[in-house]
Amino acid sequence: MEPRIIHSCAFVEDAVNVIAECAQAAIEQRGLFRLGLSGGNTPKKIYAELAKIELPWGRVQISFGDERCVPPDDEQSNYKMARESLLDAVAIPAANVFRVRGELEPAKAAAEYERVLAEAAGASGEPLYLHDLLLLGMGPDGHTASLFPETAALNETEHQVVANFVPKLSAHRVTFTFPFINASRHVCFLVEGADKAPVVEQILRGGSGFPAEGVQPGSGELTWLLGF
Repeated sequence: MEPRIIHSCAFVEDAVNVIAECAQAAIEQRGLFRLGLSGGNTPKKIYAELAKIELPWGRVQISFGDERCVPPDDEQSNYKMARESLLDAVAIPAANVFRVRGELEPAKAAAEYERVLAEAAGASGEPLYLHDLLLLGMGPDGHTASLFPETAALNETEHQVVANFVPKLSAHRVTFTFPFINASRHVCFLVEGADKAPVVEQILRGGSGFPAEGVQPGSGELTWLLGF
């Protein structure tokens, strides 16, 4: 399936609309909306606006596509950003928010998170946790989630969640892997910044070698929401 490409003049509004439409469809079809959140600066303002719309939050599950290996109150924590911009402002049950415990040893945090999501899938009688919508960002180097160029996690095929050492950051990250990302029903890239335009263009042409090009949902939808 060819990706849907949206060149947006109202980036935040369009992003909220994509999320709301996916939520409505998933809840109508399955009674549950599984939303995977991205970290970074771009989605923060989107989450703040998402918190202002009416959604049946009791039927929403939240997960995180990657996380820094820090405690949940650390300024670098993706969970902290999402909690302050979205989760604290809506009536979502605590049990519906699956946090990566970044304060643990990285490999242990990854294994635990994979197990938590597998148990959530099993509770619904499913063999794999399938996201109805997984939000992803993209860096100027073409990385997405914490799948950075020339890192081991790019070649992971067995696990859904892994610890990935990123030499350029001299740090580990916990990240979803390509097989897990590509099992999603819908993946949406949220990309702002003119500096990223040449990378996006190369990815969409194909053969770029950038990690984000590895996001190719097997039977789901792929959307690129571009704010440039």
